[in-house]
Amino acid sequence: MFGSLSSWYHAHRHACSDWEGVRCGPHGRGHHGFDGGGQGDGGDGSGSGPFGVRRPLRFLAYKLGLDEHQVAELARILGELKTERAQAEVDRRRTLSTFADAVVGETFEQARVKEAADLRVATAARLSEAVSKALSSIHALLNKDQRERLAYLIRAGILSI
Repeated sequence: MFGSLSSWYHAHRHACSDWEGVRCGPHGRGHHGFDGGGQGDGGDGSGSGPFGVRRPLRFLAYKLGLDEHQVAELARILGELKTERAQAEVDRRRTLSTFADAVVGETFEQARVKEAADLRVATAARLSEAVSKALSSIHALLNKDQRERLAYLIRAGILSI
């Protein structure tokens, strides 16, 4: 019994780890679903990449049947989105630090909290715009069948954006 369980585990573990950052299944279990709930950039297993999988380029190239030109263009699009998400993570950490600084002193620093909250809003708007731009560029890159497959992956929760 344990032999078959062990081989199942190793097969699924390697299937998952081959995708730098696929968060396997719901809450990281199994290898059929992909979860984008993490805050990380996908490099250390603690988070996910721009589309809820660590290697969205490889995953999408396979699932959508992309040609070489499409893969190269999608790599550029996802690279830009990854950069924007990394900046959003830096801003998130900065706001947390500012919130902590505002409450540590003898008096509450309302101005610092407002500054940090405003940064959060601006970051969310910038990230929203980057996702919208990426989806628009991806839409223009794909043919009708590929767009339908992408829509299915998004609707089914296989990709989270």
